[in-house]
Amino acid sequence: MKLKVCGLSSINEVKTCVLNNVDYCGFILNYPKSHRFISLNKAKEITSVDKKNTKFVCVLVNPNEEELEIYSKLNFDYFQLYGNYKDLDLKKIKNKFRKKIICAIQVKTEQDVYNYKQVENESDIILWDSSGYEKSLSWDFDWIKSISTKVKKMIAGNITIEKLNVLKDVADIVDVSGALETNKVKDINKIKEFINEIGKI
Repeated sequence: MKLKVCGLSSINEVKTCVLNNVDYCGFILNYPKSHRFISLNKAKEITSVDKKNTKFVCVLVNPNEEELEIYSKLNFDYFQLYGNYKDLDLKKIKNKFRKKIICAIQVKTEQDVYNYKQVENESDIILWDSSGYEKSLSWDFDWIKSISTKVKKMIAGNITIEKLNVLKDVADIVDVSGALETNKVKDINKIKEFINEIGKI
């Protein structure tokens, strides 16, 4: 099971993740409602570190063409996209901006998990997330257990360290944010503890 730490906002947080071999680092770029939002200048600064084998992910909510153009010039490997996408939309974005795609499926009901079929062909990773955007809401992770796809499965939504043993049978990648914070700020000790637990699994 691989780990994505999302909502990073300082060089120290990013370096901690890279030095501890976190697989993916996520940055919230165009969604100011989130307390994890960072400015373009801040993004340039904290993604300038040597990322070694870590992949950097630009998290975007309904981005327009201009935003995609701007962020495509930064040191990102993936666009993580929230919005109403189909395979054709993703293909155009990939061809134009040369980034891999994590497409987010927002889940309120069990039926929602099957929306992945609309983006399966052009997604490099499919993320099943809660419908809460900046809020960490829970949903029933068992809903995706039966889904069979060649695409890597990532899950998010109020993931805590206590849930990891169950999640290893459900997804290829866990996407964690709130559980790694103290008073809405990333906590280096919590990040390291989470990394260690993933390592044991």
